Amino acid sequence: LEELQVLDIKFLYGCSKPTIVVLYQDNKDARHVKTYEVALKEKDFVEGPWSQNNLDNGADLLIPVPPPLCGVLIVGEETIVYCSANAFKAIPIRPSITKAYGRVDADGSRYLLGDHAGLLHLLVITHEKEKVTGLKIELLGETSIASTISYLDNAVVFIGSSYGDSQLIKLNLQPDAKGSYVEVLERFVNLGPIVDFCVVDLERQGQGQVVTCSGAYKDGSLRVVRNGIGINEQASVELQGIKGMWSLRSSTDDPFDTFLVVSFISETRILAMNLEDELEETEIEGFNSQVQTLFCHDAVYNQLVQVTSSSVRLVSSTSRELRNEWHAPSGYSVNVATANATQVWKRFCNDKLLSFIELVFAMEVLLATGGGHLVYLEIGDGTLTEVKHAQLEYEISCLDINPIGENSNYSHLAAVGMWTDISVRIFSLPQLNLITKEQLGGEIIPRSVLLCSFEGTSYLLCALGDGHLLNFQVNMSNGELTDRKKVSLGTQPITLRTFSSKNTTHVFASSDRPTVIYSSNKKLLYSNVNLKEVGHMCPFNSAAFPDSLAIAKEGELTIGTIDDIQKLHIRTIPLGEHARRICHQEQSRTFAICCLKNQSSADESEMHFIRLLDDQTLECISTYPLDTFEYGCSILSCSFSDDTNVYYCVGTAYVLPEENEPTKGRILVFIVEDGKLQLIAEKETKGAVYSLNAFNGKLLAAINQKIQLYKWMLREDGSREIQTECGHHGHILALYVKTRGDFIVVGDLMKSISLLIYKHEEGAIEERARDYNANWMSAVEILDDDTYLGAENNFNLFTVRKNSEGATDEERGRLEVIGEYHLGEFVNRFRHGSLVMRLPDSEVGQIQTVIFGTVNGAIGVIASLPHDQYVFLEKLQSNLRKVIKGVGGLSHEQWRSFNNEKRTAEAKNFLDGDLIESFLDLSRGKMEEVSKGMGVSVEELSKRVEELTRLH
Repeated sequence: LEELQVLDIKFLYGCSKPTIVVLYQDNKDARHVKTYEVALKEKDFVEGPWSQNNLDNGADLLIPVPPPLCGVLIVGEETIVYCSANAFKAIPIRPSITKAYGRVDADGSRYLLGDHAGLLHLLVITHEKEKVTGLKIELLGETSIASTISYLDNAVVFIGSSYGDSQLIKLNLQPDAKGSYVEVLERFVNLGPIVDFCVVDLERQGQGQVVTCSGAYKDGSLRVVRNGIGINEQASVELQGIKGMWSLRSSTDDPFDTFLVVSFISETRILAMNLEDELEETEIEGFNSQVQTLFCHDAVYNQLVQVTSSSVRLVSSTSRELRNEWHAPSGYSVNVATANATQVWKRFCNDKLLSFIELVFAMEVLLATGGGHLVYLEIGDGTLTEVKHAQLEYEISCLDINPIGENSNYSHLAAVGMWTDISVRIFSLPQLNLITKEQLGGEIIPRSVLLCSFEGTSYLLCALGDGHLLNFQVNMSNGELTDRKKVSLGTQPITLRTFSSKNTTHVFASSDRPTVIYSSNKKLLYSNVNLKEVGHMCPFNSAAFPDSLAIAKEGELTIGTIDDIQKLHIRTIPLGEHARRICHQEQSRTFAICCLKNQSSADESEMHFIRLLDDQTLECISTYPLDTFEYGCSILSCSFSDDTNVYYCVGTAYVLPEENEPTKGRILVFIVEDGKLQLIAEKETKGAVYSLNAFNGKLLAAINQKIQLYKWMLREDGSREIQTECGHHGHILALYVKTRGDFIVVGDLMKSISLLIYKHEEGAIEERARDYNANWMSAVEILDDDTYLGAENNFNLFTVRKNSEGATDEERGRLEVIGEYHLGEFVNRFRHGSLVMRLPDSEVGQIQTVIFGTVNGAIGVIASLPHDQYVFLEKLQSNLRKVIKGVGGLSHEQWRSFNNEKRTAEAKNFLDGDLIESFLDLSRGKMEEVSKGMGVSVEELSKRVEELTRLH
């Protein structure tokens, strides 16, 4: 092609020879289109049948129109033109930049156009037979800013967005109240582009959350990303002092729960759903509501059972009258009780041959009274029979007889937690013979025991009063407990209950850090629940709220559904503007963000702001506007020497259209007072303040090519000012700076990473060493005193090491590249931190992690491993490469090798965690293949890889 500045190029339909249409700009900035035929023999272009000069200055998109009409649409900022060899039709449009288009009809007479502001238009080519008569355009409504538009069928359209959430929309024939024809059917979460983020522990629970600046322009948002399971609240009521909860059905074969029994210290209340789907109080006449209920359950033969400290009451669920009662022996009261929860006998009712089994089945109740008495009762139709009684030497703290094993409709085992000797015991039922006794060790008594099956394996869970949880595998043939494991779930006593989600059994552990215990690939996993303290939980599967849980927490009872088990929980705070920098201030419980808003007036000007948000509600509580053309470039929360206040410091740049690089900026120092941003001091700078760091009680700024240190001075009138202390030149643009002690690590626009040191005596900053490779940096981080991590614009990660022991100055002045890896993502920011609870009693608790955020919206973790673990996992990775084949047969080694314009090198000192963790998803046969290559058992490999999964 002779055209140098080609803006778009497409093949045309319906031409006898292959023909392309080219949209280009000439050296006077005018835009034209011309066509070329492809001469296949000569492999050359020949001048085509038509061309069109002097189009709209903003023309930048060509849409070829299929037969019968053929030709091309040229979409500009102010006009749309239809053009072909024998027709030219143009219409004016309101100024906009079209980002994506989607064809609606096969004949190409209608197109959907999405613009930079997220507006969706319908463009219609009017025609009589094959002759185009004109163009019409109509605004349909607003969507996410589209990167791609696919018309599916039946007025349903997929809007793919790289600046916001993607959407599935329906185009309606009639507009809604706001005049829009667009109805959003579904949203697909997209965190990209993550321009900045911070890691905070908002709940102060020892678990980090990532708050990202996501999206762009009007689709800009903050996203709170946290590990764990969310409870989506459906209803709640204020109730103080709940001591226990159980759900009951009104008849044995009712598919839904009707009643929710809530127990208090001196009364029991019964709630039920009324016709308006509201919870209201009701009565079950046969229940004793003047006392605390210890246990409650549906029983066979349309009966309900209530256990109180004085008796066990059997009540008809249909007439609600008392049918029978068992009284505790005089002088003793019932302390704890449990019952067999399953009534699988229903299965046999429809089967003529097996209907007699109905008579054999009775519900079992196990209870403990003071003095160490263990009593086993059976419930029949209106009957309560004491079957067995055992006297134990100590008081009993908790019980469970949940059926596990092959015959899951009859309990064979009872688990009993003991005071005094702090043990858990397994008894056989109905004889109450002791089978196993396990000393738990320590002084803390078991507060809740639970027998349960996950993925066909039987477990005993035993929760202690200090927030620790023990789990054992139960051998069903002899009742033995094996494979003891201990984890810390919190600091308060735990109560265990099973619940079902998507037909799978899970266990909910209520405590100060509520947790869901579930099994995946035959291993127990723990996922914390996004709630503060929970006292009690019970499943409540009512017709109005199917598959819900009733949860008692600080003074309220909530009914909610549970998120999918095991996934990141993402909360979106739409801003309607583009957040570019974020920072958290613990002391004022706020976030500060630098953001820009596009004014939708004709001149498309941008306004930049500093906004202050409450860190709980994430609502904007204060705004500070920046000057015209002034951008917020960096933000920091810090304090200075000899000053107890904590400040927000903001670095800005004046971005003037005529300047290549900003020559002026400001450093602004704010304090938060009464929820408002107050400007305390400002300092003009000779360039853009790309980075700010707190540094030994002072402020370190990167301004264009200079690193500058400022101190915080007290004026005579008591006000404060920023004063220059010293600086260091020698960068092209110092964009990213991290500090540790007196060391300063700088990521340069093109000169890779350099290491500076601040010398107190001389009050000077000097260069200590640098990496001499030409890397265009996009982020840096300090991993430890000697190792620094960088990301660059060819989607690679690399690490460099300071060589303090070098023999010559030249060696000591060189940062040695020790690790290289192709990530395939553009990293915008690294931050130290973790998304998971760091449990002190696990090996991975000590491993340092760095989180990164990328343009595509990926959040990743980089963990620094001890050497021996690295060697082991590297061997595992190379064995996995032989077993797992990449998509399309591409080589994993090749993909992960460091690659920029100058060179390609094998990845070194980095491991692909996603590949290593995929070991857990392999079939048993493949696992064994890997294990053979490693000379390590499958179990040991699984255990080692499982440990790693707890890092994220």
